[in-house]
Amino acid sequence: MTPSSRLSPRDVLRTGAVGLRTRKVRAFLSALGIALGIAAMVSVLGISSSSRAEVDRRLAALGTDLLTVAPGQTVFGEQAVLPEESVAMIARIGPVRRVAATGTVPGAKAYRSDKIPAAQTGGLQVQAAHLGLLGTVAGRVAAGSWLTEATARYPVVVLGADAAARLGIGSPGARVLLGGTWFTVAGVLAPVELAPELDSSALVGWPAAREHLGFDGRPTAVYTRSGDAHVEAVRAVLAATANPEAPSEVNVSRPSDVLAARQATDRAFTGLLLGLGAVALLVGGVGVANTMIISVLERRAEIGLRRALGATRRQVLLQFLTESLLLSALGGVAGVALSTAITALYAVSRSWPVAIPPWTPFAALTATLAIGALAGLYPATRAARLAPTAALASP
Repeated sequence: MTPSSRLSPRDVLRTGAVGLRTRKVRAFLSALGIALGIAAMVSVLGISSSSRAEVDRRLAALGTDLLTVAPGQTVFGEQAVLPEESVAMIARIGPVRRVAATGTVPGAKAYRSDKIPAAQTGGLQVQAAHLGLLGTVAGRVAAGSWLTEATARYPVVVLGADAAARLGIGSPGARVLLGGTWFTVAGVLAPVELAPELDSSALVGWPAAREHLGFDGRPTAVYTRSGDAHVEAVRAVLAATANPEAPSEVNVSRPSDVLAARQATDRAFTGLLLGLGAVALLVGGVGVANTMIISVLERRAEIGLRRALGATRRQVLLQFLTESLLLSALGGVAGVALSTAITALYAVSRSWPVAIPPWTPFAALTATLAIGALAGLYPATRAARLAPTAALASP
């Protein structure tokens, strides 16, 4: 080899891989540090993206145009009420496609048996419900059936998911005591994501609530659907329409905003975990630098021999810099593969879509190569500066 000779890219890779082949355990442990750091970062991004994809999927299925109208408080701090005709008035708003309401029956509690003490209510509510409620809130029946024109007039009840669990009822046909009257269970609802207050409710027909439970007919929650394009316009007039005399005593909310807020919280938590992953990656980079420095010290004789045979400083620098890059690249590839498997397994276990941002693996590999270059730059420079005679004279 002469000073003017050049190494081909293939020769650079071969000489750079010498240290990895001859010190496999050390190379494995150094690459493992990089792999764990990359796996932590990419897994966090992948799981977070899968979670957001699941929220987006649920919002697309449930709809984001549901608005809820409920009474607020009066200027004196008392509980306000909605007019009985508020549902009919809201239904006259042009863009509103569907409207349904529930009304809490004051004093009525749900019990599995008449032997249960009155104080043990289990936190369950008895509510009158419109027949169109289930379709409006995107709910579904888990067992049995929903109320019909016929059953809404009789002592028939549909239980929310939590209410059924607390009462120990999993299928229709059982009887429960509501406000001193026995009602037959017609169905049990699945959890209602956009109206979780229904989960702990015993829902009866509007006419049956009036006749058997003394319900006054005033709604306590009105649910509307108006299409995404008209949500904000409808939201702006809902309070004044529901209670023209006191619109300030009406609360209007958008249940899908809760899911969106949860998604924003997840993003903040993801940032924290990414920071921890970055620290782990930097620790892995320090491990690579330490490995390369030790490698230079142990291979001084080899470096001196190569220099004596004609290798230039640039070629020695390329050899050790390439070794550091290969070490980091191996850790990066292993980390990406590990994180992909972790994300897929976690998402599948939660029935989420697997959503790993396509740029993530490339960014991860770029980061590992950058760390490898920085970690190997000083050891490579130190190796290139060794004089052949001093290197050959070292033990």
